Amino acid sequence: MINPPLKILQQFWNHKNFRPLQEDIISAVLDREDTFALLPTGGGKSICFQVPALLNKGICIVISPLVALMQDQVKNLQQKNIKAIALPSGIKYSELDTLLDNCIYGNYKFLYLSPERLQQDIVQERLKKMDINLIAVDEAHCISQWGNDFRPSYKKIEILRRIHPSVPMIALTASATTDVVNDIIKELDLFQPKVFKQSFFRANLGYRVEDVIDKNYRLTQILHTHSGSSIVYVRNRKSAVELSDFLNASGYVTTYYHGGVDRQEKTKRFNKWLNEEIRVMVATNAFGMGIDKPNVRTVIHYTIPESIESYFQEAGRAGRDGVLSLAFLLKNKNDNQRLHNQFIKVLPNTDTVKLVYRKLCNYFRISYGEGEQTVHDFGFNMFCKTYNLNTLTTYNVLQFLDRCGVIRFIQLFTKKSSIHMLSTGSHVLDFLENNPKNQTIIKAILRTYGGIFDDEVIINIPLIASKIGKSEKEIVTTLNKLQEANLLEFKYSISDAEVIFLVPREDDHTINRIKHHLVKQNTAKIKKVDAILQYTENNTVCKSTQLLLYFGEQDTKDCGICSFCINKDKTTKHIDPQKIQEDIIRLLKVKNLTSRDLLMQLSYPEKLTLKVLQEMNERQIIKINHDNNYQLV
Repeated sequence: MINPPLKILQQFWNHKNFRPLQEDIISAVLDREDTFALLPTGGGKSICFQVPALLNKGICIVISPLVALMQDQVKNLQQKNIKAIALPSGIKYSELDTLLDNCIYGNYKFLYLSPERLQQDIVQERLKKMDINLIAVDEAHCISQWGNDFRPSYKKIEILRRIHPSVPMIALTASATTDVVNDIIKELDLFQPKVFKQSFFRANLGYRVEDVIDKNYRLTQILHTHSGSSIVYVRNRKSAVELSDFLNASGYVTTYYHGGVDRQEKTKRFNKWLNEEIRVMVATNAFGMGIDKPNVRTVIHYTIPESIESYFQEAGRAGRDGVLSLAFLLKNKNDNQRLHNQFIKVLPNTDTVKLVYRKLCNYFRISYGEGEQTVHDFGFNMFCKTYNLNTLTTYNVLQFLDRCGVIRFIQLFTKKSSIHMLSTGSHVLDFLENNPKNQTIIKAILRTYGGIFDDEVIINIPLIASKIGKSEKEIVTTLNKLQEANLLEFKYSISDAEVIFLVPREDDHTINRIKHHLVKQNTAKIKKVDAILQYTENNTVCKSTQLLLYFGEQDTKDCGICSFCINKDKTTKHIDPQKIQEDIIRLLKVKNLTSRDLLMQLSYPEKLTLKVLQEMNERQIIKINHDNNYQLV
């Protein structure tokens, strides 16, 4: 007879068996034990609370920091005919009232909440009336001041402990150091928790850190040498677009993915990549949630990420099918300064936070003591220009205010400017001949966006402006001229975000209450940047071992396939030439390769490899064809 958890897994998820530790975690939860689950990315954390919640009477409360993550999980549950609901910010009081009643009387199994929701009296009162069977805290590292995404609002979760002290709690995260684990257990007041940690060791994943002069050239080398699906991670949207353009021009089928791409287009691009129509996805860290493609052969970090946690999660998307895969991190002499400028130099101090908060309130004409729960369309770039604010620093301030529950800063990618060409290309060219000043702008748009003669296409005006060195105002003026000439239809939106004020305006008093969090956040950020830089520079220890030690794993061994291990092997005197020959034959069975390709893939000493190739050629095991590639005879 199938045990109940496995039956639920097969019924709703169509999986034959649980992944490592999942069944043990579920058993602990069903025994009403407080539980801590540390599973790497792709380890199936959500099943660990969803399965036991379905087996027990009542509703499971899930605390999650990300609206998109909540909505994604709710959608997946609903597609399985499981009743689930999310309460993100921005819901009107009357609607919130109805949804909470549904949770009490509507036989719902899952209620997803942001931690900020727990502060509302109406939410607390209705939670008291709910038959709660489990409290699940997703992304639990957010409660730790040493965590990668510290959110002070997570400390409000203790409200649930007071309302339902006997309900078991499970905390889940994919990345936590020993200090963070201890902090989570303490802050959530987990009672004698059953702690489950899956080793982060990946025997099939080789971490390669390479110091290169020309990253573009090395990137094409890697993609040429290592076939299969790939992700290239960059740290900003502009780089994603430009690098994707470069790779497409170099003959690779790629697209880009970042937070500014609208939801429908994201889904389209993701599905094409998933279905092997697109080989390479060039992406920012927005390409993270729900990425579960098992046969990703290479993950390439074109730039150094801001923390080991980010790097480990992103690199870990390679080789989930257990086949040998590689995670490259490319660095050069400029990266340290860039990392400092992008993540340390722009960290705000208390005075900056107070200034931006005061300007934000003035921008929306919010009086002292007012503004609570008011919703405002927000043009981020326009706001920064109005007050001459540094964009990166201001963005960090808004993120900090969001994490501390002062505002909700929602980046809206549905409100986008768009154009649709109404005339033929020849009419547009005629217009440009008579208006030469507009040529650069229109040509840039035509080269950046396809299909604008066929349908309405969303455009990114700031991106175009940065590409051609023009102001956004000049671009808008030009497009308005073309619209007046009936050559195109232009819809212009100055709103790219939404701001919800969660507390009344109190200026310095508001910030003084949270400024100690800012100090801790900045300290933690500096330590994380230092840690990732040390990782990239340490060439004396196995890369896999370095990562495992960072996350507190002491029982480690050299992986044998990282950049340290393969370079260490190059100095080994006792390398069997027969093994080199076998590896050469294995590679040439797949495709013909040049000596340079073989050297790069094999990573044996160059002199010895070339000697083996020469001997194999002389013995007619292999030959050089007309393309100057080696092939099997």
